[in-house]
Amino acid sequence: MQSENSSNNTNFDNDEISLKEIIFKIREWYLFILTKWKLIILVSAIGGAIGLTYAFFQKPIYKAELTFAMEDEKTGGGGGLSGALGLASSFGIDLGGGGAGGAFSGANLMALMKSRKIVEKTLLSPVAFKGKTTSLAEYYIEFNELREGWGKSPSLKNIQFPVTIDRSNFTLQQDSILKNIFLGIVTNNLSVAQTDKKISIINVTVNSIEEGFSKEFCETLAKVTSDYYVEIKSKKSRMNVEILQKQADSIRAELNNAITGVAAASDNVYNLNPAFNVKKTPSTRRQIDVQANTAILTQLVANLELSKVSLRKETPLIQVIDRPILPLDKDRVSKKKSLLLGGFLAGFLTVLYLVFTSLYKKMIA
Repeated sequence: MQSENSSNNTNFDNDEISLKEIIFKIREWYLFILTKWKLIILVSAIGGAIGLTYAFFQKPIYKAELTFAMEDEKTGGGGGLSGALGLASSFGIDLGGGGAGGAFSGANLMALMKSRKIVEKTLLSPVAFKGKTTSLAEYYIEFNELREGWGKSPSLKNIQFPVTIDRSNFTLQQDSILKNIFLGIVTNNLSVAQTDKKISIINVTVNSIEEGFSKEFCETLAKVTSDYYVEIKSKKSRMNVEILQKQADSIRAELNNAITGVAAASDNVYNLNPAFNVKKTPSTRRQIDVQANTAILTQLVANLELSKVSLRKETPLIQVIDRPILPLDKDRVSKKKSLLLGGFLAGFLTVLYLVFTSLYKKMIA
């Protein structure tokens, strides 16, 4: 029992000694750092000056925001149009209306806006820059001064991205540069998010150091996505409209020819002897053609109009709510924060350097 008490007292003394050693060490380091206060303040001042200089020369970031709502699917409430489409379907007439909206709803549409196809198509769209029409890709290269870094490479020196060039005719270097621009924009400049999962409102944000590029790219991206969305979703209905339009035009031409044929045949049998009925056969045939073509054309025109209504119901598919308006909001690095942060980091690193240097010297000694 006495042995246990002795052991406990020894542990307590060791703990007390360890705590005393820690306190003395902290006091020792504190006094050591105080002896170097002039150096620490000097380095902190230099760090603060560097931070202030960085904030002073840092270009502001311009933010363009655009919000749009996706049009809901054609569910319920079709009214007379749904009944007409159902009636046409019962006769084996497909007027479209199925749509492909499911493939581009919600998160899929946001992924589509950040896809390489859509972003590159946006970059190759025309825009007014410095009094001339050029592509957004050229605009991006210009204000990021990328061409200055290409001057040393003969294969890149004369690379251009005019709006008139066909994308399929791009060289390997053009494809590579356009891909790098796409990756840079998607990573650093473009943000697409849904404001609330319960509502289908999507927010597109473009950040860059060039105010004009932020606005133009944001609006053009929304337009390119909308056009592509409309093209894909209404493709079937549009094809039906084109087919029905061609059929209606063809039948109309046949009907006009038949009407002309009836008049010509009637002229040929004018004052004909009633005994020669066979001479009236061409006129009778033409009249039958007129009646048949009239019935067919009536049905085609009705189907064509229903198909046009169906196509109109599917467009527009994206309703823009807010567009970016100049002047854009800009984020600038705070000079005060940069000054304080630069001074703090410089002072902290100086203290660490002094401490580790002192420890190293003691270890060597």
